[in-house]
Amino acid sequence: DMCEQLLAAEQNTYHNTLLALRGFCSLHAQDHHGALQDFQRVIEHDSPHPNSCIKALCGRGLIRISGGSNYLTALDYITACQLKLDETIFTIKSYVPWNQRGLLLKVLQEEGQMMLQKKRYPGGSSVSFQKKQTGLCTFLTLKSRDAPGVFQLASLLVELDSSDEASRLLCADALYQMGRGEEAHKMLSLALSRNPQRAPVLARLALLQLRRGFVYDGNQLLKRLIRIGDSSCLLPILDIFQDEDRKLLQSHCRWRALAILKGKQEAAAIKEAIAHLSFAILAAGGYAEDCLLTRARCYGRLGQMKTAIFDFNAVLKEEPRNVQALSGRGFVHLALRQQKEAVQDLISALKVEAGAVIPAILSLKPEAQGLVTGWLLQHGRATLTELVATKDLPGEETLGDLLTMAKALTKICRAAQHHIFYTDVLMANGEHQEALKHLQEAFGHCPAEDFARARLAVLQLQSRKVAGAAAPLSVLARRDEKDLAFLLNFVDTKQQQQLAQAAAQEGKVLMKGHDHEQALGYHSLAVLASRDSPRFLRHRAACLMHLKQYEKALKDMDKVIQGHGCNSPKTQAGDHCCQGFLLLALAREEAAVQHYMQALQLDEPLALGTITNCPGRESLTRTFHRIAQCNFEKQRYEEAWKITECGLKIDKSSELQKLKARLKREASSCSIH
Repeated sequence: DMCEQLLAAEQNTYHNTLLALRGFCSLHAQDHHGALQDFQRVIEHDSPHPNSCIKALCGRGLIRISGGSNYLTALDYITACQLKLDETIFTIKSYVPWNQRGLLLKVLQEEGQMMLQKKRYPGGSSVSFQKKQTGLCTFLTLKSRDAPGVFQLASLLVELDSSDEASRLLCADALYQMGRGEEAHKMLSLALSRNPQRAPVLARLALLQLRRGFVYDGNQLLKRLIRIGDSSCLLPILDIFQDEDRKLLQSHCRWRALAILKGKQEAAAIKEAIAHLSFAILAAGGYAEDCLLTRARCYGRLGQMKTAIFDFNAVLKEEPRNVQALSGRGFVHLALRQQKEAVQDLISALKVEAGAVIPAILSLKPEAQGLVTGWLLQHGRATLTELVATKDLPGEETLGDLLTMAKALTKICRAAQHHIFYTDVLMANGEHQEALKHLQEAFGHCPAEDFARARLAVLQLQSRKVAGAAAPLSVLARRDEKDLAFLLNFVDTKQQQQLAQAAAQEGKVLMKGHDHEQALGYHSLAVLASRDSPRFLRHRAACLMHLKQYEKALKDMDKVIQGHGCNSPKTQAGDHCCQGFLLLALAREEAAVQHYMQALQLDEPLALGTITNCPGRESLTRTFHRIAQCNFEKQRYEEAWKITECGLKIDKSSELQKLKARLKREASSCSIH
């Protein structure tokens, strides 16, 4: 009321001062609208009074905090400080209540920090005082966001609370951006003397020392920062550092890390190197390829595999074809025994630059090398087998990848299996002459190795030398039928038929000479080359029976019987007799009896003749009696009757006749025919 009476008086003496005072009275009375009107009238006056303007700016700044316009609050207080710092301090202490002063200081600290970090970009729309572009308004918009303005603001905060470290750091940051590094250094040194373990102070001092050329002092400060373990304090500081200083910090920390790694390889030294690399990465803005790769390897040495993968992924996100990152991540997956992931990464790296990956693999320990080559070979062999078997090659890219991988394997380890694989890939790619050349270079013109001789035989088949190919392929058939089946994919249908005939003929000759072991290889070759021809399956089953490999023979006869669609009853009867004999040899009597019964139904004279020769009528009749008796005891009278009837066709056994009579008595009440 007193202010209003004085303002209503005819004299205009102290008019702006009275408006400012009335504004604060309205502000304390929670009349923000009235207070803002008074403050605006003072600020927008054509010839403003400095002390009154300072009060008005401070008052308006408080109102803007309540409205959420913290940035504009900071602009008001920066302007006030630039007009007259002492008066601004006096105004805050005199007019701003204690319960609001803490919030005000915090807001000014945060906004000042963001201004230095260039996170505030004031535009025309954010400034609410464009109605009247007076000299004061122009001063507000152009000067308040400079580092000197923030320095004034920080100086105000320090005067208001000299014990607040955040305000001193803000002041030092502003001095740094103003190019007054020595003053910033003194202020930070004073702060460090009060609290030697403050990471934000150490980080700033370290940079200033490096900038001044005091490398040793900078290193010591970085070591102290590492011991504290708070690297996160660098993040806000880096936004304040100039580009050349960030690059200086990055190069220094990288150099220091590499120097540490060249020396001791203890866990403590590696951890220190990791910390320096982390500083370098932060200084680079979060991405520095060489530092990320080196740090990932360090994490790998410490056994922190998942963290290592994270760093490799960061590089690959920016550069998907980075060879070091791909191979490095592959080695980490190798250490974790993650086969699929390791193989995928290493193959990708080989595709980009095999010349860089091969030495990296060779630098591994022998055990790890063996695991890598084994996994690569396993994957490559499976892929090639699938591609060749389907006859549907996806394109040159896939075969090209296999060629790259196979060639790399021969350089990593000159094992026979690697040269064999490389030869196979060349054959699949249609490079038969190149495949022959490599095979002869690796194994000579007359290879002693069975797998190599088989490849040579297949390549010779391209020159129509079918007869000479059968022998080495039969040896492979005895050792590895799957590999032989794979090789036969490179032989055309007509040549396969010729090969099957030649192998079957040679197998018969060897069986007549009782050389069943060697004959088995030829018969297996005939079976594979003919795509499981029933005729050749029967020959091999006979050979296996001589070798007493009844289970394998049984599998062959199963395939024969499954394809009985167009065979004559006589042929089918013979097959069932053979199957029955094999089942008897394996003590599977019930199944054997069923096959003999089918043979008798198909061609009784042939079946009886075969049974007479082997296993003999009397012996087989006893088997029939046992099975029939078992069915009888289980009250399966119909099945027992059928078996008994068939058994009596083989031999008029008294035991079977007695069982038949018992079956008639048990089934007198019903017909079992």
